[in-house]
Amino acid sequence: MMPPTSKSKDRIILGIDPGTIVMGYGLIHLKGTKLSVISIGVLKLDKYEDHALRLKKIFERTVSIIDEYHPDELAIEAPFFGKNVQSMLKLGRAQGVAIAAALSRDLPVNEYSPKKIKMSVTGNGNASKEQVAAMLQQILQTNLEKQYLDATDALGAALCHYYQSKQGVGVGKKSYTGWKAFLSDNPNRKG
Repeated sequence: MMPPTSKSKDRIILGIDPGTIVMGYGLIHLKGTKLSVISIGVLKLDKYEDHALRLKKIFERTVSIIDEYHPDELAIEAPFFGKNVQSMLKLGRAQGVAIAAALSRDLPVNEYSPKKIKMSVTGNGNASKEQVAAMLQQILQTNLEKQYLDATDALGAALCHYYQSKQGVGVGKKSYTGWKAFLSDNPNRKG
């Protein structure tokens, strides 16, 4: 898939942070060069005991978000590698179901690692959720309430995709060796 060019006048990017307990989502709207938040939220799944039912709820909610807001692209956080294999498998299933929901609506899918998202938003690949939220509030000029902390990574994924497509690079083709290299390519991010 070719990334959109900076000539794209109006587009909506859906970001998803998949999870089997909490799935975060956020939508940003790009109109010209102005970015704004359309919606941000969480799908809480802890009330469902059955893992398959949780996956069904993820699929249904993702499809309903796509049908309601008609995004142009999906940016999704990739599962991170951890020591708990069962958790990784469940997270991978949640991500797969969200991707399947997007593909069922012919929505292009873009995947970013948690470090890539954090680096893109804050300049620090090891930033905390609170640091990501604070930067998102500043960049998007919005107030992110504490109940949406689980959705900030999703909003971060959408913003990361915007930055990557703005630079004309595809998924995983651009990386930075440090803060100086990041700022060199992003001079407007020094604040």
